[in-house]
Amino acid sequence: MRRLFRTLALVPFLLAGIHAAEPTSTPSAPEALLLVVGDQHSAYERTAQLVAHVDRLRSAHPGVPFAILINGDSLEYGNVVARRSAGAIDFAMFAALARRVPTILNLGNHEPEFYAVDDTVARIQATGVTVISNLLNRATQKPFAPASTRLRLGAREATVVGLATDKLSTYRAAIRPSLDLADPVVWAKANLLALFAPPTSGPTPLPILLTHTGITADRALLELIPDGTLFAGAHDHLRFAHQAGRTVYFHSGSWNDGYSLAALRIDPAGKPQWTVEQFPLAAADPADPELAALITKTSAQHLTPSDLAVLGRNPTPAALAPADAARFVVAALGHAALADAAVIGATTFGAGLPGGDVTRFALDACVRFDGTIFIAEITGTELAAVLDKSNQDPATPLAARRGENLVAVGPSGPFDPARRYRLATTDWAAKNARTYFGSDTLAFTEHPTLHLKALVTAALRPGP
Repeated sequence: MRRLFRTLALVPFLLAGIHAAEPTSTPSAPEALLLVVGDQHSAYERTAQLVAHVDRLRSAHPGVPFAILINGDSLEYGNVVARRSAGAIDFAMFAALARRVPTILNLGNHEPEFYAVDDTVARIQATGVTVISNLLNRATQKPFAPASTRLRLGAREATVVGLATDKLSTYRAAIRPSLDLADPVVWAKANLLALFAPPTSGPTPLPILLTHTGITADRALLELIPDGTLFAGAHDHLRFAHQAGRTVYFHSGSWNDGYSLAALRIDPAGKPQWTVEQFPLAAADPADPELAALITKTSAQHLTPSDLAVLGRNPTPAALAPADAARFVVAALGHAALADAAVIGATTFGAGLPGGDVTRFALDACVRFDGTIFIAEITGTELAAVLDKSNQDPATPLAARRGENLVAVGPSGPFDPARRYRLATTDWAAKNARTYFGSDTLAFTEHPTLHLKALVTAALRPGP
């Protein structure tokens, strides 16, 4: 176990560089503000805090048009409170946000966690939230929701378009037969320019694109959109912002660990210009009282003694933020598998780990998926390539981002090309090696005894 923590100390924090706690003052007042989140996954530790942040931001910018964009995966089947209450807290969050400001949701693969897609859309729209998506109903060949909507921002208007991932395996199995999924790039080539086209008369609406498709597809979409587009991505659980001409492309993190604030101003050439700042959310932040009370009540109703059973204790002095908890889990995998390096896809992880006792509910919130462990013996050159594409923090340039992000714990190098290194990962990453490692040639074999959640539980220090 000492080796585990020595290894942890060598790995830089995944969220290094995100320090801003509050929006800062700017040279001129914005014409409009958009708060953007994605991949929330029923993260109830900070749901009420998000609503309170909206209230604070509106108070700080009186009279400025304000709207909220939710870029998919707001619900999470793996959260037993969400599952047993059929997302009651999430639907209450939708209603709370829509009561305050215009709110638009682009469907991700996790919205239909508890209901059929058409029922899910109807229930979300009943809260006052506008739903957009390019998902088609296979049976009727009609869209589940419009692919775009107009958004009034004071004197200006925006066209907001939403795209969903075409990876069928990421949707709940029960709804897969109802889906007709389109390749997002093919769909965009056929539809996007028409949706963003100027009207026959009047000013051209501002183009806003919400994609829950991941970086690989987004990279191609960047070549198709008008200059000056506000382009919000999601699905990869990343946080960063990238400027491309007058276009701003960004991801807003996951699990309600933060949000992006997009401000519209007029640049010196007289053209609309978006700027994006990103800010963290913390469980200790002020919370909306009504939603906080509902979270407490609903959790008490649905958490069982088994959910609240203590599995062990966090061996670190304090609670671990989501990024640090992910590194703890990956280091535990490397230790248990006697591996030189360990890697797990970032979307396996959710919440952090509390300080002190860790319950089954807390572990399930941190490690979303269980599974067997796979091992490969790889060359030093191959290991260097794997680690090079891992641990993408907000400062990682877009050119270095290659899609699915891996959380890695391993040596810092240099690596001996002639030596064989032992690499450990999960069954999902091993079975999708081309997606995660860019290669089908790594010879992974299943470990006969190791399972992810069991080995993490063993890494938790037993209670007194």
